[in-house]
Amino acid sequence: MGQVAQQTGTGRVWTAGVGVIAALLVMACAGLGRAQDPEIATLPPEAAGISQLVTAAGLADWGRSHDDPGALIMAARIVGEVPLRNQGDQPPVLTFDGLLDEAEVMAAGHPAYLAAIEQVRGQGVRGVVSSPFGNGPIATVKDVRARETFGFEVDARGGEILRIAAIGDGDTNIDLVIRDAEGRLLCQDGFGDHYPVCTLMPRVAGKVRVSVVNRGEIWTKVQILSN
Repeated sequence: MGQVAQQTGTGRVWTAGVGVIAALLVMACAGLGRAQDPEIATLPPEAAGISQLVTAAGLADWGRSHDDPGALIMAARIVGEVPLRNQGDQPPVLTFDGLLDEAEVMAAGHPAYLAAIEQVRGQGVRGVVSSPFGNGPIATVKDVRARETFGFEVDARGGEILRIAAIGDGDTNIDLVIRDAEGRLLCQDGFGDHYPVCTLMPRVAGKVRVSVVNRGEIWTKVQILSN
């Protein structure tokens, strides 16, 4: 993905507002475009929640690369609205508190950002309670070794939207591939980032095979989401 905003000669942009809003809009549009989404209003609540989490992952990635704590604060707000149905013992990769902790370190010495972080922390629980995303996506965290593919099957309902995403910890690029029971390719996201997403609507019920591919030379932790 190309540059969203240019940095100043100081190498750091501390202006909250325009830069963050621009980044959010670009990431939202990119996430929706590559997933080939139908109209957002037609999505099941949990599927819409996955879109929101993928947008947050992209925005957080932009904030890290631009040293912009405002982007991380916004990403935390987005994550804080989406409840998760966690499966397994490992905690999620992308979390409300984790993003705010990152923003706090990045914003050291800047009172305005630190005050904003504390304000957002106080809103976190209320955001999830009032979430429009139903019970939330199903989330499972897996460790995927270098050049390894982690695969699993999902029972897809005919005529219903199925959305699956994989959010890595940022150490390496992640690809997502979905095939039907006969091996035909249904969806593939290999955009060279660590938060791929696929959306499909099978005509008939049946199993689909999901493959999460670690393209890097080191292991990575991946948060797998489905509705």
